[in-house]
Amino acid sequence: MSPAKRKTAAARRTSQTSADSVKRTVARQRRLQEQMEKIDKAAEKPAKSARGAQTGAGKQPVRMPAQHLRKPGVEGELAPAPRYQAPAYVGSGKLQGMRALITGGDSGIGRAVAVLFAREGADVAVLYLDEHDDARQTCAQVEQEGTRCVAVSGDVRDPAFCDAAVAEVVKAFGGLDILVNNAAFQLHCHRLEDLGDEHLQETLQTNIAGYLQMARAALPHMGEGGSIINTGSETGLFGSPSLVDYSATKGAIHAFTKALASQLLPRGIRVNCVAPGPVWTPLNPADKAAEDVARFGRDSVMGRAAQPEEVSPAYVFLASPVTGSYINGVILPVMGGPQG
Repeated sequence: MSPAKRKTAAARRTSQTSADSVKRTVARQRRLQEQMEKIDKAAEKPAKSARGAQTGAGKQPVRMPAQHLRKPGVEGELAPAPRYQAPAYVGSGKLQGMRALITGGDSGIGRAVAVLFAREGADVAVLYLDEHDDARQTCAQVEQEGTRCVAVSGDVRDPAFCDAAVAEVVKAFGGLDILVNNAAFQLHCHRLEDLGDEHLQETLQTNIAGYLQMARAALPHMGEGGSIINTGSETGLFGSPSLVDYSATKGAIHAFTKALASQLLPRGIRVNCVAPGPVWTPLNPADKAAEDVARFGRDSVMGRAAQPEEVSPAYVFLASPVTGSYINGVILPVMGGPQG
């Protein structure tokens, strides 16, 4: 067999392996979801009052209908649809000519960030698990903003996929300037004794190992003026009794941000983190019971969940050398007010 044919055959095997890995991950996440639903079927939580503060350019939803999504969660199935377009946000070229890669970029915060990055002039690559329709919709929105979009399906738990995905993006765009680590797995567990090994590893490998692996893969292609932004969480600052493993990974992401920021500063690459409060994305309806989703965000300071378009400008602020050149190693809370 000629070298060219061997290379083609190897590429096909790698592609098939990646596709098989995605299928196994989706099946595993759904199995874990079903196991936890059986454990806490009888659990009841009292509703809390909501103030529903409105402080932005337009009014945002306060109460959400009861609903539950199958993992990993498809934004197209969520009602009402999350608001991600930020119509009042006017771009001014803050990311002009830059190339960005966003994990978990098909929906939720990732989609909203992709749209604003494009509005500011960046080409955007979207990494996602298997939510193909969501990814296509995100790419269409990015292209509507006038820049290029690449969508890559795979599992950030797999180091080989991380390397291959970065290589594909660099080939498509000619380089990489911004990495947004945003992919996440969240599944509640009310008692630590019920946290199985498979559940624990899914959270650890997706939420913190995936971030490390993506950064490791991206860094050889990034230079001075580059930026890495990690998605943390209020749970990483204050904890959550039903999300012990998830909270631990978000705290690890915050520490990872600070450590890597110190390491990369001599290379002119900044590393920061956004720590959101409750945000209306597929993540929580693919975790919580339907009745809990109906109360989602009502115990926050704002009395409601944020919409993705209220969080995404923070990523532009940190990514842009125009606005964030002297900001490094910060955990930026976007929680609607003081918490804890």
